[in-house]
Order: sequence, then C-alpha cells, then structure tokens
Amino acid sequence: MHGTFDSSDIDAVIVPVRHFSYRRVVLGRFMRQPIAMTAALILLAIVLAAIFANVVAPADPFQTRVARRLAVIGTEGRWLGGDELGRDVLSRLIYGGRISLSMAVLPVAIGLFVGGFLGILAGYAGGRTNMAIMRAMDVFYAFPSILLAVAIAGALGPGMMNGIIALSMVFIPPIARMAESVTTQVRSYEFVIAARLSGASTGRILREHVLSNVAGPILVFASSQVSVSIIAASGLSFLGLGVSPPYPDWGLMLSALRQSIYVNPWVAALPGAMIFICSVCFNLVSDGVRRAMEVRR
Repeated sequence: MHGTFDSSDIDAVIVPVRHFSYRRVVLGRFMRQPIAMTAALILLAIVLAAIFANVVAPADPFQTRVARRLAVIGTEGRWLGGDELGRDVLSRLIYGGRISLSMAVLPVAIGLFVGGFLGILAGYAGGRTNMAIMRAMDVFYAFPSILLAVAIAGALGPGMMNGIIALSMVFIPPIARMAESVTTQVRSYEFVIAARLSGASTGRILREHVLSNVAGPILVFASSQVSVSIIAASGLSFLGLGVSPPYPDWGLMLSALRQSIYVNPWVAALPGAMIFICSVCFNLVSDGVRRAMEVRR
C-alpha cells in the first residue's frame, strides 16, 4: 500500500522555479496526453455528479421499495437496478461518491500537510532532527499498511471521521519519507547553498528556494496515493469500520450487495466498478502529471 519512488523520478521533476510560464508548460504537456485527459474528465464528471447529487440523482437514495428489491438493470424507475431494500442503486452511487471520494482525498491531504512538513523539516535540518523524525516514521513501516488502518479504525470505532483519522496515519509516513528524500537532494543544490552563504534567513530559503522546488514531486507522489486511499477507505467500510448504514458509500454498498451476487450479479458489481474506475483514473492522472513535469535541467 505504501508508494514507491526512486531518485530518477525526483530528478525528473526538480527544476529551479524561475517564472510562471513553467506552470503553463506543464498544463500544456498534460493536455496533450489523451489518456490522462480522458481520465481527468471522467473524474471531473464523477466529482461534479457527487457535488450536485441532489440535482443529478433521479431518486431519494434512502427511499425503500420492497417491490423493487434487487431490480435488474434497466427497470423503469431503477435504471441501474435496486439494492437489497429496493433503493435506487444509481442514486446511491451518485450520493455515495460524496462520502467515498471524501474518505479517499482527505486522508491523503492530511498526510500531505503533516508528512510534507515533517519530511521537509527533516530533510533541511538533517542531523539529529532528521534521525528523530525519520525513525519515528519508520515505526509505522513495521506494520502492513492496511492492517495498521484496520487496527486504528477498530480501536477508534466505526464512523467516517475515525476512518479518515486511521487512513491519515497510514499516509503520513510514506509522504514524509518522500519529502525528506527530495528536500535532502534540493538542499545540496548550488542556488540553495548560495542563498545560505548570502545570509538569507532559514525561513526565506525554505519559502523561496526549497519549497518551490520540492512541492512538485511531493504533490505528484501524494496524488498517486489517492487511488490507494479510495481502495483502503472502501475496504474499511466493507469491513464495517467506515461509514455506518444507511448512508451510501461504495464500500458499504459492496458489502451489503455481496449477499445478492448469485441473484443479481450485475447490480452487485456496480459499487466495485465505481471503486475500480476511480482508482484507475486517479492513477492515470497522477502518471500524466508526472510525465508533464519531467523537465530535465
């Protein structure tokens, strides 16, 4: 579950940031990648549908109709079928995107903020500070990531916020390690050394020289973790450690419909298909951003 990276990936995206045209170049290179752009548009459609679910969804996701229980795909009023209680699967998938995507993005965002801060601090300070922070991060690597998330969620109890906290603890260490590695490399560059010798303050060096050059690779690495996060978040809900019924969540829907896989397998597979599509699309977008930022010095 932990992401991997190597020095060639770091070198590919670290360049001294001198002007804003670099962002336009990266955006232009990203838009010239048809696969990444297609994945980005699919994600945009899913996100917009989740945000405007009350407008897009054709029915109330909580309304039960026993007569439409396990209705097949294409049934009038249940275009993507009905679940085990006769609720509209399409509406629950749309509303479920709010919870599932939130539980996928928020832990990575928290991990990016906390892990990025700790990693940059460790990489720039070096010495005992680096040793203390990175050895603390290594403690988390002693446990398989998904088991660590399950253990923390189990200790805190089921619930969306507890699931987010559990997953955040999983993503802080790999992002911190990535941030420490790239900051250590940037710290040795000539423009950083020159700024230090000129008498610039530590805060100014970090803000103007270090952060501007490490932000790119750290963000790319963090974005690659979202696909892992959405699978892990769905897994927690599947095990009953995430969102509680009756709220729609793709992992929870998959758990509830698994009993019906022999009766109506296509409807039972829909939540899993959404998890798969979002995970693949996040991976493709992350890879596209990495390729767009591969500007060698």
